[in-house]
Amino acid sequence: MALPYLEAVLGFMIFMYIFETYLDIRQNGALKLPSLPKQLEGVVSHEKFEKSKAYSLEKSHFHFIHEAVTIVMDTSILYFGVLPWFWEKSGNFASHMGLNSENEIIHTLSFLAGVMVWSQITDLPFALYSTFVIEARHGFNKQTIWLFFRDLFKGICLSILLGPPIVAALIVIVQKGGPYLAIYLWAFMFVLSIVMMTIYPVLIAPLFNKFTPLPDGELREKIEKLAASLKFPLKKLFVIDGSTRSSHSNAYMYGFFKNKRIVLYDTLIQQCKNEDEVVAVIAHELGHWKLNHTVFSFIAVQIITFLQFGGYTLVRNSKELFQSFGFDTQPVLIGLLIFQITAHGSPTASLGLLLMDLQLQPSNC
Repeated sequence: MALPYLEAVLGFMIFMYIFETYLDIRQNGALKLPSLPKQLEGVVSHEKFEKSKAYSLEKSHFHFIHEAVTIVMDTSILYFGVLPWFWEKSGNFASHMGLNSENEIIHTLSFLAGVMVWSQITDLPFALYSTFVIEARHGFNKQTIWLFFRDLFKGICLSILLGPPIVAALIVIVQKGGPYLAIYLWAFMFVLSIVMMTIYPVLIAPLFNKFTPLPDGELREKIEKLAASLKFPLKKLFVIDGSTRSSHSNAYMYGFFKNKRIVLYDTLIQQCKNEDEVVAVIAHELGHWKLNHTVFSFIAVQIITFLQFGGYTLVRNSKELFQSFGFDTQPVLIGLLIFQITAHGSPTASLGLLLMDLQLQPSNC
């Protein structure tokens, strides 16, 4: 008797939605504090407290709606067999375009092209509302609709450029991997992540933002002095034009070994009362480096990635698993996707993770 993989995943998805919604409701109640907490009295003004509360509550309400739509869409995709239907249609589309749909790489790329279109269509209304309604209403959004769609177009172009060779490599590795498949898959993703973390800030990030060296002055001297006191090998200091998109502020560091760089959002410099407040934010970031948080996080991600690939190798040849989700064949990408769904309990989240891997969003390190 076949194991009820699909039913188990649907049950797990619904259970997790209910549990996480319960936690969100508790958090939403905590956001409705009638007065400023004693610990923040004299530090945060009542006006800022009310503005922060209103912004957090609206984001919370939006999150409830987004999650409700997502769970309905996710359960429908799985229950009504949308994934196998979409896989079949993507093969037919490739054939109509004169391509060899019997070639698994071509069929897979056709499938992913459809997934990307679907993802953009379903995500776009929420992204637009979040950016141009919620963020704008509370004074945070600074980008124009033209800039929004320009960034979206650039991201799609990068996926089209970088995705196919990575997908092709993954398929070949799975087909040729043999008993050491998990090791090969992990090694490939490890090298890929290192390469992307190296080239992303140099070649990709500048496509979206302008990076300029922090001018000489008191702020630069204080940051360099802080870095020297921690023996942080600071090589370059940049300011990014975050104000073109949002008034939110941030700062981050990246780089390997002796080639560390720090990036400040121009909004951070504008919003801080003095240089010491900016340096305090940088001190927080450097504290993560000093305590090896970035290294530990990177190692943890590698361990989890290896374990996930190990789990995938155990089920990738299971006909019952594929058949439970409505597939008569066992394509490589579908196997990875089904395993992600089984592990994460959400086709939307799994497709999102898959597309994010293809778009190669690196972590700060």
